[in-house]
Amino acid sequence: MKSIIIEDEKPAARYLLRMLQNQGIEPIVMLHSVKEAVQWFKENPEPDLIFLDIQLGDGISFEIFEQVQPKSSIIFTTAYDEYALKAFKFNSIDYLLKPINEIDLKRAIAKFNEKSTPVLWDAFQLKSLLVNNFENKYRERFLVKIGSNLKTIDTENISCFYSKNKGTYLCHENREYPIEQTLNDLESQLNPNDFFRISRNAIVNLRFIENIATHSGSRYNLFVKNVEEELIVSRERVNDFKTWLEK
Repeated sequence: MKSIIIEDEKPAARYLLRMLQNQGIEPIVMLHSVKEAVQWFKENPEPDLIFLDIQLGDGISFEIFEQVQPKSSIIFTTAYDEYALKAFKFNSIDYLLKPINEIDLKRAIAKFNEKSTPVLWDAFQLKSLLVNNFENKYRERFLVKIGSNLKTIDTENISCFYSKNKGTYLCHENREYPIEQTLNDLESQLNPNDFFRISRNAIVNLRFIENIATHSGSRYNLFVKNVEEELIVSRERVNDFKTWLEK
């Protein structure tokens, strides 16, 4: 069986890779964006099976199939269940909810092995069923790595995101975790009613702001629960920040 993984979160992709390897399946490639996937399909024979994340960093994965039309079977991986599951069942397409567990993965692979031919499905029809839900749905959780283990953290419990030393981190309960996304990526993934980008280097969660003090140059110094990093609202963002606070 020739399989590939399309997943924008590299820790999640590596985690799925290890689970597949434990079951004797060796994916031939891991792809991390719509652009990268389209280019790969144009240059390589299509695989038998695709493990496909719905929401990629540069768009929804259905955009891949608007440019290339592989006949591969697909097992979707997604953190979104309510609307997605209805659509997947309607189209007889299998899915795995994140965080993926070994039992569900085995069951999905067994289902694939039982099929004599790939499931026929219409990418445009499926996209029309889901696109509005995904475009309007903000990130609900993040996957982080702790040693050799993975952990999911609900977005609402993250006090802030910040960049330093050329990396991006989320802060949760007095601990920081590196993540793959940039702050630019996160801006479109986070609910603007809850999160605000105060500067080039930080995004804060309204629920965790404990105090706001004046700072030099007409800026603000934020005291955010569970965060030791200095968080300063940049001069260019001060007016927008005050407007956001009053919503």
